[in-house]
Amino acid sequence: MESRLMKAALGGVALGALAAGGAMAQEVTLKLHQFLPAQANVPALVLDVWADQVEEASGGRIEIERYPSMQLGGTPPELMDQAVDGVADIVWTVVGYTPGRFPSTEVFELPFMVTDARAASCAYWTMYEESMQEEFADVHLLGTWVHGPGMFHTADPVEVPSDLEGMQIRGGSRTVNQLLELTGATPVGMPVPAVPEGLSRGVIDGTTIPWEVTTALRVPELVENHTEFEGNMLYTLTFVLAMNNDAYAAMPEDLQQILDDNSGLEFSIFAGGTQSDADGPAREIAVEAGNNIITVDAATAEAEWVPVVQPIYDNWIADLDGQGIDGQALIDRARALMGGECSGNG
Repeated sequence: MESRLMKAALGGVALGALAAGGAMAQEVTLKLHQFLPAQANVPALVLDVWADQVEEASGGRIEIERYPSMQLGGTPPELMDQAVDGVADIVWTVVGYTPGRFPSTEVFELPFMVTDARAASCAYWTMYEESMQEEFADVHLLGTWVHGPGMFHTADPVEVPSDLEGMQIRGGSRTVNQLLELTGATPVGMPVPAVPEGLSRGVIDGTTIPWEVTTALRVPELVENHTEFEGNMLYTLTFVLAMNNDAYAAMPEDLQQILDDNSGLEFSIFAGGTQSDADGPAREIAVEAGNNIITVDAATAEAEWVPVVQPIYDNWIADLDGQGIDGQALIDRARALMGGECSGNG
């Protein structure tokens, strides 16, 4: 009898411990919101990897609920405000969806500025810590990165700037839209998820995105011409993984540390590099489809394209100077980092 009572008592203790453990697992639940389908490269290869690592490192005390394709409502340009307002605890978004709001980040979006996504992502986080924290004071940043080479995907071939004249092209940022205007194209503002419909209905004649995004959007099925650039990239977009300040502050310090340990510089380099690495498999889909891939060599880009976009640099520097920000210093610092201490990440 005593033995049975002891076993019953021990069983009660064990159940109590399991219940406590279950409560522990629910200690912090964070909603991660973003605009791409769950199976797209960034959610699958970057965001899920990061979230899984955070959950595992916390021993289950942090749970990250993933909401792809704007499932929490709103539109992609509203994601940053959703992080600020707490509609979502964490968002992944394109900084250029809110033009002019984070002006310093545009240094990495200038045409033919970036050569390598890992080096640029390293420089981006370094410069965020050095000089961009005031711009992002309304959120707690977890990562900053850029994608691989931006390029043209068009109904008609594009080899030189004049080929774009008269085309309606979706641009992903303010500086990309300026580039399009300088070539005689008409930029069309359109979030990435809307690109397939825009192409299929003829609302746009082409789009600017890196190779890796084309898979989820079925772009090689919708247009047959792709223009890529050797050497410096035509453009890149800047991304952030941003967290609501109050949600971060409400976490126990040890869980904050786990979040920070899995974020920051190394994560940013991983994210940018992973996104860039996904370009190759996506490019192969266009090759297998028999599409026309035009490669502009570095010398031709320097001679034909770079002079066209010089006004973007001049206007951007003047614009930032007007805001009390030294634009030329940002350019110089970014180039120094990408060619120096961050170059080993390329």
